[in-house]
Amino acid sequence: MTHTLSAKEQPLSKIFSDEYVFTIPGYQRPYSWGVEQARELLDDLLGYMQSGGTKLDEVAPYFLGSIVLIKRESAPDARVVDGQQRLTTLTLLLSAIRSVVSDEKVRAGITKRIYEQGDVVTATDNHYRVSLRERDQQFFRKYVQHEGGIETLVALNDELPDSQDRLRANARHFIEALSALDQSALVRLVQFIATRCYLVAVATPDLDSAYRIFGVLNSRGLDLSATDILKAEIVGGITDAAKRDVYTRKWEDLEEDLGRDAFGELFSHVRMIYRKAKPHGTLLKEFREHVGPPDAIAFIDSVLAPIAQAFREVTDEDYASQRHAEQINDTLRWLNRIEFKDWLPPALAYFIRHRNDPDAMRRFLADLERLAYAMLIRKTGVNERIERFSRLTTAIEQDADLYADTAPLQLSPGEQYATYAALSGPLYATHSARALGVILLRLDALVSDGSKTMAHDLVTIEHVMPQQPKPDSAWAKWVVSPQERASWVHRLGNLALLNRKKNSAAGNYEFDRKKQAYFSKGGSCAFPLTTQVLQQSQWTVPVMEARQSELLSALERHLRLQSRSAIAPVSVAGSDKDGPLFEIASAKNQLHARGRQIDGQFLVYAGSTARANWSGINGGYKPLYEDLVESGALDAAEGDIRKFTQDFYFSSPSAAAAVIWGRSANGRADWLVKDTGQTLAEWERGVPAGGLSGIEAESGQAEL
Repeated sequence: MTHTLSAKEQPLSKIFSDEYVFTIPGYQRPYSWGVEQARELLDDLLGYMQSGGTKLDEVAPYFLGSIVLIKRESAPDARVVDGQQRLTTLTLLLSAIRSVVSDEKVRAGITKRIYEQGDVVTATDNHYRVSLRERDQQFFRKYVQHEGGIETLVALNDELPDSQDRLRANARHFIEALSALDQSALVRLVQFIATRCYLVAVATPDLDSAYRIFGVLNSRGLDLSATDILKAEIVGGITDAAKRDVYTRKWEDLEEDLGRDAFGELFSHVRMIYRKAKPHGTLLKEFREHVGPPDAIAFIDSVLAPIAQAFREVTDEDYASQRHAEQINDTLRWLNRIEFKDWLPPALAYFIRHRNDPDAMRRFLADLERLAYAMLIRKTGVNERIERFSRLTTAIEQDADLYADTAPLQLSPGEQYATYAALSGPLYATHSARALGVILLRLDALVSDGSKTMAHDLVTIEHVMPQQPKPDSAWAKWVVSPQERASWVHRLGNLALLNRKKNSAAGNYEFDRKKQAYFSKGGSCAFPLTTQVLQQSQWTVPVMEARQSELLSALERHLRLQSRSAIAPVSVAGSDKDGPLFEIASAKNQLHARGRQIDGQFLVYAGSTARANWSGINGGYKPLYEDLVESGALDAAEGDIRKFTQDFYFSSPSAAAAVIWGRSANGRADWLVKDTGQTLAEWERGVPAGGLSGIEAESGQAEL
């Protein structure tokens, strides 16, 4: 019998075995996962593993989704139609663990999951589990799959193609994050990945069938969705038949008004309003656990209907009022441009309580936009965003003062400082094109007369001074030093917006030709930011400095960053009401630091010690560490340590722990309650010391 389709749920130990030889066809897009996706994958794996039992077989299986393959049942060769991003990133993660773990047997075991070494005696070549597209294949083998390659990759400073640059960036993130873990935690992690993480491998022998399957798996169509099941459970729970018919129509009217896809998205936000934490299960499971509802009629009338109305007004930017409606909808347009949607649950929670107070709505949304854009600029990770916006939702529900300095809606002096520092830096190099496009569009509106919001389907970002000007060009004469060119090329003062596709040839035009042929159309330009460029006759360092200062000032005023400070003043003395005293103590490293959680920040007390030098990979909290040294908050090194000269507020326990260890750290594992020995994570969850198995419990004892 010929099998045209098979679907197997396989642990990764089977996926990365002789049963499969994966090849990424040349027609597939390049590797595209960035650090955000890599961070989320690793955070999810660590968090899920930590929430399981002490034994691996007690940890529930973790489902990584499905992959679609062109593959015959009798042969291992598999062309990947869907799933290359996960397979590539998982291989990269295994390689990073192999680099950091010290046990040679574990390293050898990981290598077998990455590739099977050839044998001279049998004249066989290396047998790779995953082969990328031809243009990236040798790079991936040399720097990721072969032993010792990833160490060379993270130290590589060469300019690389986008896909290879993403591999390098993700490798750097993985190695820095994994280096903070205890060796036993690393072993447990790789065992968890191999034995408890699953993919569904959907295989069919021909391309047409594979793409039909891919289309079905990636389109909602009219398949039964989680909201359909919830509708049956919730509305079906109404015993009165007449009322059940009425509320069936209400439910269906809400779904029709929003559209099926948006209605499903709405339920995810409702789940988050109640859950206030990153989901660890399906929408259906978590909705049942955290939302309920016990009373179907009350839920539809008092929760679902008002939130659905708020969701439509927010996403359609269609708030109606006799006052401030235009301003409110303009703010919503800027919020909706942001690539992440974690701000939506608190926005919906506020809408359903205050939509009839346009003054309150205008003030709240202006500050919500400020908070969201500051997070976008600082590249705040998904877990930190969820935690912050969940605290904001709680504050809204409790009718707390949202405009107090320490409220979750407001930016602390340290957050203002970090936002301003990010804006001052090489934004083009540090941010994705999509994120930077939104930031520059917002800035463009600020430097215009403010009379309208520009809307463009296609927006690209262009360097005014080229990245690599010709040696005999005017650009090279205006900015002679290559070091000075490198320091300016990616900063705000040298960036412009275009509403057309990039033209690589035009990027190196001389200035006059570039202005006429590329930056303008018929002598005019749609963007005030770019019009500023057209007004200049030369593009020198003083011109870029003046433009940088002007643009930074516009963002500083809008985001209200004037109170920024690397050193946040202590306003409240630590006491028991702020929670227990935490400490990091390592006799081996001469470290002893004390701190408390206060108003959503982490306070480290003066006299605490930190390592004398940053030993982690560049990036992360290294700039913060250097700022503390430069400002004197960390005094001059005495041997292997420095001391905090004053109390200092950090944005998170991990930021504080990273500065103390001089490398990336997991603050919820490293900070221990002085009196009980609980990790911060254990204290937050109300379990005794040792009550949480996995990474958070283990890494807290890594170097004691």
